[in-house]
Order: sequence, then C-alpha cells, then structure tokens
Amino acid sequence: MIFGKLLPREGNFFELFNQHANHIVAAAHAFARLVHHYNDPQLREKYNVEVDTAESAADQVTREVNRLLHTTFITPIDREQIHSLINTMDDVADLMQDAAETMALYDVRRMTDEIVRLTDLCVKSCERLKDAVALLDDIGDAKTAAAALKTCEEIDQLESDADRVMRSAMSKLFRDEPDVREVIKLKAIYELLETVTDKCEDVAKLIEGVILENS
Repeated sequence: MIFGKLLPREGNFFELFNQHANHIVAAAHAFARLVHHYNDPQLREKYNVEVDTAESAADQVTREVNRLLHTTFITPIDREQIHSLINTMDDVADLMQDAAETMALYDVRRMTDEIVRLTDLCVKSCERLKDAVALLDDIGDAKTAAAALKTCEEIDQLESDADRVMRSAMSKLFRDEPDVREVIKLKAIYELLETVTDKCEDVAKLIEGVILENS
C-alpha cells in the first residue's frame, strides 16, 4: 500500500496538451502572417522564425509528455491514447514548419488565392483543435463531452472544406499554369497545407475516441 502511494500518479498531461495546442496555434498564426506579408522579405524572415520557434516549443512539450509516460504509474487516460494524441498533435506543428520551409527552399515567388484560403482553413482547424483539447480534462461531464464532440465535428468539416479547395486549386494549377516549375512548387504547398487539416482531423478522431471510452 505504501509502495502504491509513492508511485507517481496522473502527471500533468492535460496541461501539457494545452501547452502544445497553444504552440500549434502560434505556429499557424505565424504562418498566416508569413503568407499575408510574403512580398516583404524582412517580414517573411521574421515570421519564418516565429513558425520555427513555435514548432520547437511544441517539440519540447512532446518530449516532456513522452518522458512523463515512462515515469508515471497511473495516467488519467490510456497510455496509448496519450502517446498517439501528443505525437499526432506534434505532426500538425511539424507540417506548419514544413510548409514554411518548403516555400523558402522552392523559392516560391508569389502567394495564390488558394494558398490564402488553405492557410485560413489551417488556422481555423488549429484553433478548433485547441478548443477541443482544452475540454479533455473535464470529459466526465456530459455537457463538456458533448461540446468536445461538436468541436471535433467542426474540425472534420474544416478538413472537408480544405479538401474541396485543394481539388479546385489542383485543377486550376494544371489547367492554367504554363511553367512546370511553378506547378511543382505550388502543388507541394497545396498538399502540405491540406495535410495540416488532415492531421487536425486525426487529432479530433483521437479525442473522440478518448471521450467515448472515458465519459
């Protein structure tokens, strides 16, 4: 009995999830500013650094969660759920950084309307992800669980919207863009941004699973 009392319990997983979600939103907003100020080289560099900083902070939280998993005897939800959730959330932050880096590496010269629209959907998806994560520590309450599930449905709808924008963007790109190099560049950016919303949807599905098993 004494041994059991001495074992680490619970940890601080929900707070760490919230911290990570905050960094995801920071990365998304920094990326949006990068897109909207892309014609200014100095601001472009500034917002690239902000994306990198947010992604690095998210990585630190991910490492802390995985460390806690190895030192905490009793966790608030299933260990595999914690592991999957934090690492899928980290994929979202990584993809925001990948999109920013790809723009720089490919020397993308201009932002298209489709990039702006996909970026807006990424930001909204990340914000709703943050809202859903914030509800996790109180899913034993029926109203909170219902609110979280509704938020997850909204994330799913945003992913569907992004998918439609990307299909339209690809059609326009291959139909109207004569420069093959531009086709390659823009196609990569469109796909990365749509994948951000895919990963947000993956997080939402994991949260739905946690709610269904624990509420």
